[in-house]
Amino acid sequence: MRLPILVGVICLIAVLGVGMWVSNFTVYLGDDPTTCNNCHVMDDVYEGWYHAGHKAWATCNDCHTPHAFIPKYLVKARSGFNHVTAFTFGHIPSPLRAKPSTDKIIQENCVRCHEDTVETIMAGPMQEERYCFECHRSVAHGARGISILPYQDKTR
Repeated sequence: MRLPILVGVICLIAVLGVGMWVSNFTVYLGDDPTTCNNCHVMDDVYEGWYHAGHKAWATCNDCHTPHAFIPKYLVKARSGFNHVTAFTFGHIPSPLRAKPSTDKIIQENCVRCHEDTVETIMAGPMQEERYCFECHRSVAHGARGISILPYQDKTR
């Protein structure tokens, strides 16, 4: 009874190991923005970021993941799982949009980086329940509609 379980565990570890090696898994643990552009559906997002003002200051993870170690890698793991299943089963959303949970992370990171500015804004009549990127949508990824890619959303 133990031998089939042992063989199964060894086969599972071997399949996972080969999968991790073939996919170059370790690049997804870092902060290199070109990693986010490994999928062609991210071309317009990457291109927008590359030519926008935040390129000099922020990578994808600076805005899209928490900065605390454990939450960062939990978000990266969840996102990676979602991306793998979407590409495996062909359910790739068009256009790509951040999920509500990611919106909250992005907002927290906007406030963290721009703390002095936000403090001044929050002391004024600004509505606190709004996200920074509702008004500053083109800051991180540039203006929408400038890409030559046919699947880019030009309505928002």
